[in-house]
Amino acid sequence: MSLAIVWSNEQEEHHISDELIALLESILQKAGEAEGIDEGEVDLTFVNNERIHELNLEYRGIDRPTDVLSFAMNESGEDELEIIYELEDGEELEDMPYVLGDIIISVTRAQEQALEYGHSLERELGFLFVHGFLHLLGYDHQDADSEAEMMAKQEQVLAQVGLTR
Repeated sequence: MSLAIVWSNEQEEHHISDELIALLESILQKAGEAEGIDEGEVDLTFVNNERIHELNLEYRGIDRPTDVLSFAMNESGEDELEIIYELEDGEELEDMPYVLGDIIISVTRAQEQALEYGHSLERELGFLFVHGFLHLLGYDHQDADSEAEMMAKQEQVLAQVGLTR
């Protein structure tokens, strides 16, 4: 098995092309290699600012839109829901994909940021995707050192796929 993206598009403002998905899959492979992860599934959803605002308020208590949200499957906390798989006849637990988690990206906010920073929408979506992926692995940016570490990892992966600033 390898790393894979299962994606859905819940926004209508911007077309999500096959080329973009191929680019994000390449980013996922490079980021996975850098982190020593060679298998798993990432569920990626593209939304608009209104939807990500709702999710940010519901899950983080922050009443504004954001650019990316990540929900890791391997986090465990007292208030976390337990996921129970129901197997079909003949299906084995080993057949179930190893899901790393969900990444939700506001394409609207990504477009705004791409214009603000003076680079392409693809560059911004790539950045937000690898940023979300690193969050799924437990990286955070609560202080200057961890933010610098995360930024360096993101830029390294983006450079490998030609998405430099």
